Amino acid sequence: MAFDAELEARAKKLVALLTEKGLKLATAESCTGGLVAGLITEIAGSSAMLDRGFVVYSNEAKTGMLGVAPHTLGAHGAVSEATARELAEGALERSLADIAVSITGIAGPGGGSAEKPVGLVHFACARRGRQTAHVERRFGDLGRAGVRRAAIVQALEMVEAAVR
Repeated sequence: MAFDAELEARAKKLVALLTEKGLKLATAESCTGGLVAGLITEIAGSSAMLDRGFVVYSNEAKTGMLGVAPHTLGAHGAVSEATARELAEGALERSLADIAVSITGIAGPGGGSAEKPVGLVHFACARRGRQTAHVERRFGDLGRAGVRRAAIVQALEMVEAAVR
């Protein structure tokens, strides 16, 4: 897979940091379809810190694999703070990881609405023994690849912050 040099450099630093701290990571990805886990596995030695990645594109995968409550999806939708939090916490519960990051959003080109436009992405990062962090980003219509790349960067930043 061809990730750009900037992303690979960030991932290399993150792999080294998590490995040095003895921490393991899990990912729960919807609109990025496993790209964060894919980027991390581009780095030699990532097996020391990546426990697993969940690709939960459908609502059925979100509920079945990671325990997102059907009520959460019904009340808030797949692209919401509540769903992002449940994804991250579910990934943490269903893995051997110390930290789990989740991504759920609308990459486009379609699927957006006035309330939830293309480029809206919710992130959550859960770490054992800490409160789950949430970030909402409205990247705008950067094109599908642009939204997904921006989402990868945000997810990496959240994991870096969770290590501190």
